[in-house]
Amino acid sequence: MLEELVAYLGTLDPVVAALLAGLFTWGVTALGASGVFLFKGVNKKLMNGMLGFTGGVMIAASFWSLLSPAIEMSSGEKFEKVMPAAIGFILGALFIFGLDKLMPHLHLNFLKSEGPKSSLHRTTLLTIAIALHNIPEGLAVGVLFGAAASGAPEASISGAVLLAMGIGLQNFPEGIAVSMPLRRMGLSKWKSFQYGQLSAIVEPIFAVLGAFAVGFFMPVLPYALAFAAGAMLFVVIEEVIPETQQEEHSDIPILGFVLGFVIMMVLDVALG
Repeated sequence: MLEELVAYLGTLDPVVAALLAGLFTWGVTALGASGVFLFKGVNKKLMNGMLGFTGGVMIAASFWSLLSPAIEMSSGEKFEKVMPAAIGFILGALFIFGLDKLMPHLHLNFLKSEGPKSSLHRTTLLTIAIALHNIPEGLAVGVLFGAAASGAPEASISGAVLLAMGIGLQNFPEGIAVSMPLRRMGLSKWKSFQYGQLSAIVEPIFAVLGAFAVGFFMPVLPYALAFAAGAMLFVVIEEVIPETQQEEHSDIPILGFVLGFVIMMVLDVALG
């Protein structure tokens, strides 16, 4: 099944393939958000475990799918070879840092807000927060599809597909993490679902932008891959991991993190 999917996507324009992959990750977020129609709430331990799993998947993908290929495809030796990845990684982290400071948003715990003061409703601020943090995921998918289509030996369509699958897998609990709290705040099930799925709408958009940019600016490919990795890692450390440590039983999200990291690493190395 995976081989047929990879073969099919390999026949498509990279921008179209990236769009389909971005729509998939968005769809999984919507699937998670749809849980609001079936359940009144989610066990906090389970939610923390899923968020820990999310962090593990994102960090594994940052290295195995993005940073490692960025280093491999850079020319030169020693410091010269690693500098494009280092620069791109730092710029990616600074990009999300800048967005955090410039855009008003609310953290998952609904307690801490960041960015300029705003009169926007808390539901809107939460959706903005998740949308901001989904930008690097869309970029990562698009850049990797663009790199594979460009013929870079360090990137492959199968690796891009696996990255999209991994991001989709960790988007499921993100959809739940948005829709369920909104429902508890008094929003209708339909509105809670709408906000939950809307948080991932940026992924297909930035997947297309990433694939399009790589097609025109091949020399910046190592920087672009590392940029996406730095942005993803910033999100994990700044948002995902702290959220799992708000309650007792913090060992559960750590075990979830280890499981997510191992699954993504195995898939990427064995099948990528």
